[in-house]
Amino acid sequence: MGRPRSGLTDKQRLFAHALASGKYSISDAYREVYSAGNMSGPAVRVEASRLAANPNVSLMVEKLRSDMAVAERAMALSDRDRVLEKLRTWMDHADATDGNKLRAAELLGKSVGLFKDVTISTDSERSSNEVAAEIERKLENLIGEAESAQDLLPGKDGVLN
Repeated sequence: MGRPRSGLTDKQRLFAHALASGKYSISDAYREVYSAGNMSGPAVRVEASRLAANPNVSLMVEKLRSDMAVAERAMALSDRDRVLEKLRTWMDHADATDGNKLRAAELLGKSVGLFKDVTISTDSERSSNEVAAEIERKLENLIGEAESAQDLLPGKDGVLN
């Protein structure tokens, strides 16, 4: 159980893998690799924290996480390419009356963002004085309309004002 070029023991390497997997908390990764059955929870947290802070361990965790992210992106790209290839095949080789051709074209278009709704909002910054002035102007207009409507109503004697 010596230290290879990475500077990590086998258990440290296993801890780094458990931690990088995202399946375990730091304490759980420590418990998974080391014999921590007789240790209290706070003692496990302290030791796990120390181990995770070890420069060689933290470097290994970062490298493993980076490698996993690269692999996930490659798999996603590969899956995306396979789906797009299949859609193109259906679109190019389906019967003209086949609904699959239309659906394949639609899905292909969505995959490249052809059908995204774009809303452009042009909100301008206004000061509180400008907003107050607009509200006053609207209120004056409403009061003026109400007064002119009042003039059209019959008075107490039944005659229009």
